[in-house]
Amino acid sequence: MNRRNLLKTLSITLGSTMITTKVIGQIAEDTFVIDDAPAKKYQPIKKAITVITIGAGNRGTVYGTYAANNPSEMQIIGLAEPNKYRNDKYAAQHDIIAENRFNTWEEVFERPKFADAVIISTPDNLHFKPCMKALEMGYDVLLEKPIAPTEKECRAILEMAKKTNRIVAVCHVLRYAPYFVKMKELIAKGAIGEIASVQHLEPIEHLHMAHSYVRGNWHNAKTTTPIILAKSCHDLDIIRWVIDKPSERIVAMGNLKWFRSENAPKGSTNRCTDGCEVEKECPYSAIRHYHDQRKRINYLDIPLNGISKVEQGKLILEKLKTSNYGRCVYKMDNDQPDHYVTSIQFADGVTASLSMEAFTSYAGRRTRIMGAMGDLVGDMNELTYTDFKTGKKTTFIPKAVDVEGYKNAGHGGGDMLMVKDFVQAVALQDPSQLSSDISVSIESHVMGFMAEKSRLNNKIVDIKL
Repeated sequence: MNRRNLLKTLSITLGSTMITTKVIGQIAEDTFVIDDAPAKKYQPIKKAITVITIGAGNRGTVYGTYAANNPSEMQIIGLAEPNKYRNDKYAAQHDIIAENRFNTWEEVFERPKFADAVIISTPDNLHFKPCMKALEMGYDVLLEKPIAPTEKECRAILEMAKKTNRIVAVCHVLRYAPYFVKMKELIAKGAIGEIASVQHLEPIEHLHMAHSYVRGNWHNAKTTTPIILAKSCHDLDIIRWVIDKPSERIVAMGNLKWFRSENAPKGSTNRCTDGCEVEKECPYSAIRHYHDQRKRINYLDIPLNGISKVEQGKLILEKLKTSNYGRCVYKMDNDQPDHYVTSIQFADGVTASLSMEAFTSYAGRRTRIMGAMGDLVGDMNELTYTDFKTGKKTTFIPKAVDVEGYKNAGHGGGDMLMVKDFVQAVALQDPSQLSSDISVSIESHVMGFMAEKSRLNNKIVDIKL
């Protein structure tokens, strides 16, 4: 039996004097499996909350999966999505009636309030206005990160949430992943003693970088959001969350080094489909990535179900000839840094460093946390705790769970667990059910804006909340 299958089949419950998160199995001496089910107890809800999804792209679809799997807790009854293919697909999945289907977010709010909450999973530059309107009309909100493209808008949403006494859950989903929950729990219980510093690496993975931040929706910071927020506000947030002390100062460096026109190989063309002489040997070939390997093709928004692979291939190639996803990575109008480092000082002299790197063959966060009495080392697949006093090492492995085709339910299990907490918060009208209420998630956004200010102005910046 391979390791993954073993993790799926373990069912022995173990106790622990220090660890309270549910542990479901032991596969070797000092190696334990962490269940994806959190230790917290959920209260029964009287009826399912009703939700309108604004933006039926990747993230809206992921969050909608929870409703599809748990109709007694959450029902999606409305939808706003300008892309007809996405609108039709999402509406069919959730049986949304015609009168509750809209093309734009503005149309949703022309109607009197007809649901409990809204999911806002639109592009970054379309978070602020629909969120403010939703709060004004009395909706609770599940808001995709980043909260908004500017610090001023982020703070305005926080103030509106307070003014209207509505719930805003920010999709900082890593706070809900069993791996990071275990990390925070160990630190809070004093396993490593007084925390001194954190080193955190986010390897974007080179093809993910090319897809999302060179060719994709977030390729230009001026029209979307700086990459430190678009990609790594998760990471700033998780660093702040596990340290559990206020941030004070930040400094950042980084630039766009490689995906530039002067680095385009001789013989390259504006598109990979234009007869590029080096396409077959280019590691960033759109033809290889989308057509040959069929990676990330859900982002192309073309109907691929029910047709042959040959027909699929034709549709993919046509899309590459007309969209940014087929353009040469060296000849885009991108400006996002492809390597970015930032150092942060927290209260009581705790320091942290975050490195966001495009040029890796792998993804998955790597974290090292150093304390006076022990340390933690992990990569989201395993978390190893070493006790300095005894020299003993203990390894924790999050249980592998797949949900409706989303490996590990997304973000190490955090996606679905976050939505579950949001359902509880709305049903009980209790924002304390959330780990990522906007009142606590705002700090990591301020950190991100100050990091970008530091990078662009070449100076250390104070963080003021």
